[in-house]
Amino acid sequence: MNRNGFRERLALGLNNHFFYGWVMLGVAAMVLLASGPGQSHTISVFVSILMEDLGISATAVSFAYGFATLAAAFLLPFVGRQVDRHGMRKTALVVTVLFTLACVAFSQVTGTVISVFGIFEIAIWLTLGFGILRFLGQGALLLNAVNLISQWFSAKRGFAMGLMMLGFAASMAIHPPLAQWLIDQGDWRSAYVWLGVITAVLLLPGLMVLVFNKPEDLGLLPDGARPEVQESDTPKAAEFGLTLSEALRTSTFYLVAIGLFCFAMLVTMLHLFQISIFEAQGLSRELAASIFPVSAVSMVICMPLLGKMLDRFRTEWIFAGGLAVMAAALIAAGNVTDTTSGVIYGVIFGINNAVSMTFFGFMWPRYFGRRFIGSIQGTGQMIGVVGASLGPLPLGIAYDVTGDYTLTLIGFAAMPLAAMVLILLFLRDPKQLAAQETPDPNRRAASEKV
Repeated sequence: MNRNGFRERLALGLNNHFFYGWVMLGVAAMVLLASGPGQSHTISVFVSILMEDLGISATAVSFAYGFATLAAAFLLPFVGRQVDRHGMRKTALVVTVLFTLACVAFSQVTGTVISVFGIFEIAIWLTLGFGILRFLGQGALLLNAVNLISQWFSAKRGFAMGLMMLGFAASMAIHPPLAQWLIDQGDWRSAYVWLGVITAVLLLPGLMVLVFNKPEDLGLLPDGARPEVQESDTPKAAEFGLTLSEALRTSTFYLVAIGLFCFAMLVTMLHLFQISIFEAQGLSRELAASIFPVSAVSMVICMPLLGKMLDRFRTEWIFAGGLAVMAAALIAAGNVTDTTSGVIYGVIFGINNAVSMTFFGFMWPRYFGRRFIGSIQGTGQMIGVVGASLGPLPLGIAYDVTGDYTLTLIGFAAMPLAAMVLILLFLRDPKQLAAQETPDPNRRAASEKV
């Protein structure tokens, strides 16, 4: 390795003062912050405006969003393979440029629709625009950020994931009011152009100068461990992990996928329709938008604590508890009637976002190692995004048919509760890991807990 380049000298110089992985954590958090234009909490600000400006129904918007998200999901395994092959830095640079251009292109969508069997209408350009935003922002950027933390942290992975997800909390606090302010200054189209420009400014410098794909690229080890303390007969952490095909042959993969599917589906449902839910229940659009920062603050407080809990306690217990919080958020959303109940919902939903976002980053390397984490995370995230694509549609249909969201929201609370039971009863470490004698302290500690 040539360590004479400016980037290497800078990184190793900083590492003399503190573990360079914390810089990687900062970059990953910034990636999540900048992904906001592709996230549901930002798009939620535009839903009512799109319905009015493009002349389409809530069902049409839900279908466009859901179908686009579903189609985008099947491209994520490809992104995961590129991360494994080329590393996070090159992949994320390409994704960032494409995402910026996608925001500009989205500003030009029209309300052109086609009728399918005379039953429902598809907004063609809106669907395509949503698909590109969701694939690059909600999917590919998150996948790259999670990969970076998975490579640089092992024993402290839960805590690091929790801190990284503060970037998502910051996006929840910043992007909805920012988007509304940009709309007020011009219109929704110019707002999306500016959101794309902001994304490029936030990400490109750090990705080009600061990022190294894994600690071994600098002669370091995860968590800042000293190379001399690693036993010669113990596999390096970077060499540990199941392949995608091995992971797919375990029940653990599907149990984790079920839980994350529930989170993705139901969190997306609440994010996308939060403003519309509040308006349907007699509250103002401004109040609905102001709840996003409440959720963000709750998320910020919860995330580091959750990360510590994941590093310390049995993973299946924390995973199941998170699913119970998801059910509580759905019930709270269905019962928002005034400012107080809105704030209560916002706090619960913030905790819910903390657990769901941290789990998406933590669970796959926790159970399958990090050697092939790009491919495994890409496939797992594809399943999650499929869930996200399905979430908005039943709520949109329910509103168009009944003019009410409440019963649908409360009814869906049964879904995470059922997944919680499965997780508690059956989720365990894959037996295939035993032969690899992993040095991962997370897994070793988990096996010792009672």
